[in-house]
Amino acid sequence: MCRWLAYLGEPLRPSTIVLDSKNSIVAQSLESSLGAEPVNGDGFGFGWYPTDAPAGTEPALFHSTDPAWNDQNLRELTRAIVSPLFFTHVRAATAPPIQQTNCHPFRYENWMFMHNGSIGGWRKVKRDLTLAIDPSLYPNVMGTTDSEVLFHLALTLGLADDPIAAVGRAIRAVESVGHEHDVQFPWQGTIAVSDGQRVWAFRYSSQGRTRSLFHSADIPTLREMYPDVERLREFGDEARLVVSEPLSDVPGVFVEVPESTAAILEPDGYRHEPFLAD
Repeated sequence: MCRWLAYLGEPLRPSTIVLDSKNSIVAQSLESSLGAEPVNGDGFGFGWYPTDAPAGTEPALFHSTDPAWNDQNLRELTRAIVSPLFFTHVRAATAPPIQQTNCHPFRYENWMFMHNGSIGGWRKVKRDLTLAIDPSLYPNVMGTTDSEVLFHLALTLGLADDPIAAVGRAIRAVESVGHEHDVQFPWQGTIAVSDGQRVWAFRYSSQGRTRSLFHSADIPTLREMYPDVERLREFGDEARLVVSEPLSDVPGVFVEVPESTAAILEPDGYRHEPFLAD
């Protein structure tokens, strides 16, 4: 469906990852080896939190309907900005139209959200799921994607208090409504969400065959494994990355996130928790 990455760590020029990696997100927009679609050219988005921003700061967003590989503004922006936490998403549209309001990541106050996947039977279930959004949040739904509805449903169900529980409740609501409309596998996807301090990444599908998801290994350990790899010196010890598809083919750099798992990226490391694993 789409490809995305999220970075947390020492302030970094996003171009280091977004543009300069061997299998960068921009390269994946043109040719993805693990994606459901090899080309993700239906727009893109870049979202970031400013360096030294206090807790609760709203992230900045840049969206475009141009292909990521053909947008000079993305190159300028990612080379000029330095950020400790940023998201990038390249889109392959399934049904909703190609427009800026349908490009990820989405934002509400200090929260940022993006998704790779789909809600099954969307035309059948979108009314019920949209009406389940808290009326105070509904005016913030600007586009027509299933992903944005899922984000606001998670906000409705307590994202600010417990992201793992809230995203789980939102997906269970999708599955419940889907089954009511005879959709066999209502949910498919990986999700990244952030409050500006940490990142939660989720891998789950109703069928148990979810899109790929990986996170980077510990940087100090990688430096010990590959002392001659100059590129590893560009990253701080706390650099952490979660991606739809590895940015490098060097063994051990990226670790697959298991099915039905939430991976939490925090300043002091990674941790995994079971997610909707019945």
